Amino acid sequence: MNKVIASAEEAVRDIPDGSTIMLGGFGLCGIPENLIDALVARGIKGLHTISNNMGVDGFGMGRMLEAGMIESHIGSYVGENKLLEEKVIKGELNLTLVPQGTLAERIRAGGAAIPAFFPPTGLGTLVAEGKETRSFEGRSYVMERWLRADFALIKAWKGDTMGNLVYRKTARNFNPMMATAGAITIAEVEELVAPGTLDPDAIATPGIYVQRILEGKNYEKRIERRTVRAREAT
Repeated sequence: MNKVIASAEEAVRDIPDGSTIMLGGFGLCGIPENLIDALVARGIKGLHTISNNMGVDGFGMGRMLEAGMIESHIGSYVGENKLLEEKVIKGELNLTLVPQGTLAERIRAGGAAIPAFFPPTGLGTLVAEGKETRSFEGRSYVMERWLRADFALIKAWKGDTMGNLVYRKTARNFNPMMATAGAITIAEVEELVAPGTLDPDAIATPGIYVQRILEGKNYEKRIERRTVRAREAT
């Protein structure tokens, strides 16, 4: 089955207002830049987003935030986005912070059809408020629910026309599990190849999880924050 979509704009054509969307990436590494730009161009509203973080001001998901597209967000880290902080303080955006390992497992559970699980993280903190706790073998745990989405927008290094995906390095942190947890998964890749071209042992996401795939372009691949040491005198 050929799942190739000609453009990012066409790939997100049917995402409606109010959708729950997962967006892959870790920091600004491995984010679906082209799909985010296409969403911003459409200007849909009331989105409920799930992502490890929300980009930075003026780039990545930060552009969606500036366009007023996001109603609520579930994530782990938000320290690089001043606008997000302002919106949360003003009550303009509902933010749910989740410990990073728990966030990853909630997404994985969504893809594996596991509705709930019990990690120890967050016990006795705000994270556990209003949640069921249980004791197993003398230790207490907090019940966490799966996370699933209407659409998962992800980024991979290479992919074939059947949707099989290969990732590189940090881009593999959240993209593969999100691919399994979206009702419709849309993948953008840096290089699109014919079936049979990819090394089977390198494929992290089988094509069965991907409904649409496109070859992206003009990647900026920004770094959130670059710091360097002063060069020592020679």
